[in-house]
Amino acid sequence: MKISTNDIRIGNVLEHNSKLWIVTKTQHVQPGKGGAFMQVEMKELRGGAKLNERFRAAETVEKVFLEEIAFQFLYKDGKDLHFMNQETYEQIQISADIVGEPVEFLSDGMIVSVCMYEGSPISVSLPTTVVLEIVEAEPVVKGQTATSSYKPAVLSNGIRIMVPQHVEVGAKVVVDTSTSAYVERAK
Repeated sequence: MKISTNDIRIGNVLEHNSKLWIVTKTQHVQPGKGGAFMQVEMKELRGGAKLNERFRAAETVEKVFLEEIAFQFLYKDGKDLHFMNQETYEQIQISADIVGEPVEFLSDGMIVSVCMYEGSPISVSLPTTVVLEIVEAEPVVKGQTATSSYKPAVLSNGIRIMVPQHVEVGAKVVVDTSTSAYVERAK
């Protein structure tokens, strides 16, 4: 669908130079001399490359609509991840590179959102937080509990994070999947 460059918004997916780009920043510029233009910062969906592009106000760009489908994570096979569509029970295979760093937080049965473009997966979004168990943590040192200090700990999936002093081995904690940071103690 063609849209005016004035209608470009953050989060839009555009087809530009035969590649798919997600808009990360926009700025409408109206110089004193010459025509107005839209300065757009974009990130390539497949490769992650960044691009700054300047579009004149009279131009149009191709806006792409992605289909988001709920899939259940089944298992990992080397670098490939296997998912099952929640509605059709169809299984697909996606490279771990598409998921990126949050792949460490995938667990059996987890429901994820897969963005599809023309039938092929482009990105996988995990839940914003997951609950994991602390399997290794340093003991509390007396006198350090007066201030809010953190200590290193290892989660059940092998990731090292920083947790408050009061968190001990065996405790379940909520972790942010995008930053790998401690959020709170699980209830």
